[in-house]
Amino acid sequence: MSTEPLKIHLDDRDIGRSLRHDVRVGLTGVPKWLPPKWFYDARGSELFEEITRLPEYYPTRAERAVLATHATEIAELTGAKTLIELGSGSSEKTRLLLDAFTRRRGLGTFVPLDVSASALAASTAALAADYAGLRVRGIVGDFTRHLDRLPAGGRRLVIFLGGTIGNLLPAERAEFLTRTRAALEVGDWLLVGTDLVKDPAVIVPAYDDEAGVTAEFNRNVLRVLNRELGADFDPAAFTHVALWDPEQEWIEMRLRAQRPVRVRVLDLDVAFAEGEELRTEVSAKFHPEGIAAELASAGLHAERFWTDPDDLFGVTLARAD
Repeated sequence: MSTEPLKIHLDDRDIGRSLRHDVRVGLTGVPKWLPPKWFYDARGSELFEEITRLPEYYPTRAERAVLATHATEIAELTGAKTLIELGSGSSEKTRLLLDAFTRRRGLGTFVPLDVSASALAASTAALAADYAGLRVRGIVGDFTRHLDRLPAGGRRLVIFLGGTIGNLLPAERAEFLTRTRAALEVGDWLLVGTDLVKDPAVIVPAYDDEAGVTAEFNRNVLRVLNRELGADFDPAAFTHVALWDPEQEWIEMRLRAQRPVRVRVLDLDVAFAEGEELRTEVSAKFHPEGIAAELASAGLHAERFWTDPDDLFGVTLARAD
């Protein structure tokens, strides 16, 4: 086994500056909004792991089913020597790919990139222990900012799982895919997971579960702001809302003020009218031809597209032209 010291491109000061910027811009916007990355402190990450096990939350199970079925094919098609994972977290689903590449032989390096140094240190140590001979090189960074820091050389497969690409707005997705292509060489690969457009009666409960776990996850962002910025949000004053937008074909998660609320955060005095909503997440859903077109616009050719048996979730393998 071989694990290297983490390469740090994002530290606590960077994260603090980014949080302050997002809060200042988002809470003075009309309508108010916050980006979903601020859900994920330690408690938020625990809540999300709980969400992935809920009966209503199909994406994790469906994507896992795709990878379990097609991991060997992915290894054979790409012949990758280096596997790079963006927003890696625990890299749990990635183990299906690592198992397939290990059986095939030839994979030399795994490079997980994540914003959390502590989570990355734990996951890289576990992976290095479990995959003898694999070189593990963790990068602490933000996939929207640090794609130019990815290691070069060898045939590479970049993976971006979980439907996370759907959290980016269309212009942000275009920029992300363009920057991803710029970080790749001709012949490198991108594997991306996308939740698919389907009956909203299936989608909405995945973001508004009966047990209320997603509601707590949503309100957790207010606790993050209270702790990190000294804000005085009362999370109990906000209810969780999940709405399907049929025109944009995405879910919006929001927090709705149950009464008039005034909050002090940074040097801002932020007022919420009764019923006013704070958007905390967009989660776009895709058609196969739509994601292929977005990839093509960035210079990435969709070579394969797979779904689970129920056609809930798609995984696309694209090649850098």
